[in-house]
Amino acid sequence: MIENALILSAGQGKRLLPYTEDCPKCLLPFNGRTVLEWQIACLAANGVRNVTVVTGFHADAVDAVLAARPEDGVRVRTKFNPFFEVADNLGSCYIGREAMRQGPFVLINGDTLFHPELMKHAASQLSGDMTVTIDRKSRYDDDDMKVSCSQGRLHAIGKQLTADIANAESIGMLFFSATGGETFAGAVKDALRDPAGLKRWYLSVIDDLADKHEIKVAEIAGHTWCEIDFPMDMAAAGELTAQFRRQASLRGGHGAHLREAM
Repeated sequence: MIENALILSAGQGKRLLPYTEDCPKCLLPFNGRTVLEWQIACLAANGVRNVTVVTGFHADAVDAVLAARPEDGVRVRTKFNPFFEVADNLGSCYIGREAMRQGPFVLINGDTLFHPELMKHAASQLSGDMTVTIDRKSRYDDDDMKVSCSQGRLHAIGKQLTADIANAESIGMLFFSATGGETFAGAVKDALRDPAGLKRWYLSVIDDLADKHEIKVAEIAGHTWCEIDFPMDMAAAGELTAQFRRQASLRGGHGAHLREAM
């Protein structure tokens, strides 16, 4: 069982303005919980007990929300990324690399909502040191983090992949064994030795590693998730979290209630 998680929640989410004018994307509220609280609840439902959240924009507000969480058996700590305004999410991985060295862990983008059953299904497929969770659809647009894979193995990942080789997309959930975490943490550190690393996505490091290491994929077809990037995504996120509440018959609270309902 994976007991550790790293959530990258440092960004403001400028493409979501005006919703994120004074609110970090991870604190956007949907059906009684912030995005971050929904994520922690879903992680808790899958046995995660230690969560590291990398913060940046309005970090104090994130700390306050987390401090107000009721006791549910999940230890949550934050790590502040002072470079969040000048670096892409590779910088947040660098700040959170200590969490990558504490045993197997799951890495979550701070703008992805997912049902607990999605993570459970993805985790049931783990067989390697590094695994990228993927979904499939009929076509992929420029903003999708596209994946080229076959026979359970990732060959390439990036927004720039062409239509002739892209056959899946990353949903922003990656799993690492203890060995995989060490490999990834080292590669993140090496990538930031280059000044150009400040403008790189962390998945570009996964793309680099795929040339020398076996990167697995876990498929979640049929399971619900939502990435919150643009104002048009707000309605979808609201509908999805309302669905979560209906399915779990929640009465409020956090991870403990999800665990009871699943």
